[in-house]
Amino acid sequence: MGSIRCCIIALFALFSILLTEMPLSAAGDSAAPIQIEADRMESSQKENEVLFFGNVVARQADIVIYSDRMAVHYEDSRKDGDAYSVNQNVREIQATGNTKIVKEDWVSTGDHMTYFADSRKVLLTGNAKAWQDKNMVTGDRIVLYLDEGKSVIEGGTDKKERVKAFIYPENSSQPKK
Repeated sequence: MGSIRCCIIALFALFSILLTEMPLSAAGDSAAPIQIEADRMESSQKENEVLFFGNVVARQADIVIYSDRMAVHYEDSRKDGDAYSVNQNVREIQATGNTKIVKEDWVSTGDHMTYFADSRKVLLTGNAKAWQDKNMVTGDRIVLYLDEGKSVIEGGTDKKERVKAFIYPENSSQPKK
């Protein structure tokens, strides 16, 4: 009976985290509700994490993240070790496998994504690419600074892994959309 009660409390804590604390949007509505869908979810209060597996889709405001697996790590700030007084803040989110982030007219992909809540920074590694319209940039690592609207693309240590940008100028004879 006690373990069922702990699971129910952990689920309520999870939903309070997901609906109020996880700021994924870029300088936008970080208080907007978040919806995460997956084939399976595991919660570990002891480990301060919630894991999502299979066809994961996380949405908040105008940002959508797709991946095969997502881990939400949070800081435990229970008062005096009271298991029933739960107030957690998201510390980090990791997504792996077919990771894609979509926001309005840009898309970023990579093998692995890490979101750092304290600095509101997203790191994409492994086959990292970003598109805006037809324009594309690739690199070993892409760092997105959400509050600053800035990105940094880095090449690898090997000269074969240099940053590449493909920029398509607009045709000036066609009207802009």
